Amino acid sequence: MTHPIISYIRNQPTQKLNYAEYMTKALYDPIYGYYMKDKDKVGKSGDFFTTSNVHPIFAKVFCSIFHEIIIKNNLPFIICEIGGGTGRFSYDLLIEWQSQFPESFDKLSYYLIEESPFHQKKQKALLSIFPNVHFYRSIDQMNLHPFEGIIFSNELIDAFPVHVVEKQDNILYEIFVSINEFEKLHEIKEPLQNNAVKTWLQTYGPPLKNHQRIEVPLAMEKWIQQVSQFIKRGAIFTIDYGYWNEEWQQPEHREGSLRGYYQHQMVDNPLLYPCEMDLTTHIHLDPFIYIGNEYGLKTQLVTSQDRFLLAAGILKYLQENYDPNPFSEISKQNRAIRSLITSGMSMGFQVIFQTKSLTQIQSLSFIKPEKEADS
Repeated sequence: MTHPIISYIRNQPTQKLNYAEYMTKALYDPIYGYYMKDKDKVGKSGDFFTTSNVHPIFAKVFCSIFHEIIIKNNLPFIICEIGGGTGRFSYDLLIEWQSQFPESFDKLSYYLIEESPFHQKKQKALLSIFPNVHFYRSIDQMNLHPFEGIIFSNELIDAFPVHVVEKQDNILYEIFVSINEFEKLHEIKEPLQNNAVKTWLQTYGPPLKNHQRIEVPLAMEKWIQQVSQFIKRGAIFTIDYGYWNEEWQQPEHREGSLRGYYQHQMVDNPLLYPCEMDLTTHIHLDPFIYIGNEYGLKTQLVTSQDRFLLAAGILKYLQENYDPNPFSEISKQNRAIRSLITSGMSMGFQVIFQTKSLTQIQSLSFIKPEKEADS
């Protein structure tokens, strides 16, 4: 039986898709897209882990931060999480809020924006004990414009569709996905004609060398614009892995960053296992911050996740009493804390903290230890 994405490409007039179109079909098609399928993607039975799956301590730290931001800036008790996956982070955060800040728990409204029907179903099952949680498929459905509160996302933008460009003999080519004589997906390259992609490269860079490939995230810019128009006053936390322009120019990144994750294995060829594996790229950090500033989102802090968690006080949760039981809650929490501040995974993630129309920022506890907004 012919794979549906191959049939789709066959039916195109040009019999090819640019990578942004291919990723949209492979990941988000309502019928056969990877994220739309009724199967686990996160955790042991899925294809990848997220930091929110490590331990509730991750959400506990953010619970204190969110509460502090809301109180000091007199914001409504509203949190919007976009792309919440299984709902683990929101569950852990709400449990912690109920325990630590019971006086405001009834005022708190938590909104989950999730495009995947499977993940939304899991979220509803996990969070059914909380009457103050609301589920939507998109920001537009929320009908909360203009929004005041906190917006949070963890490993969201890395799955946005991207165009792929390569430089050969001083000519820029766009990479397309087509079908070879063996009815298999393969790449073809054509001189770059897409003006939006050209403008992105000219505006944000980095300058490409011959034999260098890079992803162009037009969808990321559209998302930043949407969020900036949606939020009137509040804070935005974005956690993801990414590179600065200087890093993109290093030899080890000449092949770009588009990869697949299949059964917890990284797959270099993004065309293997179509619609059966996660596709992901590193985000462009310089443009992310620059575009945010252009749209009124002020970047207050950019730092690695491990350094952020240390600045936010994660060590205060470390229990120094010796516990001989490695499976006790104290032992598991201690291991999770050490993992979150020492693992290469945590060091590879960036925490970007942006605000709009907030004044009480420098008084926030997690800003004081490190000021890296100009990183």
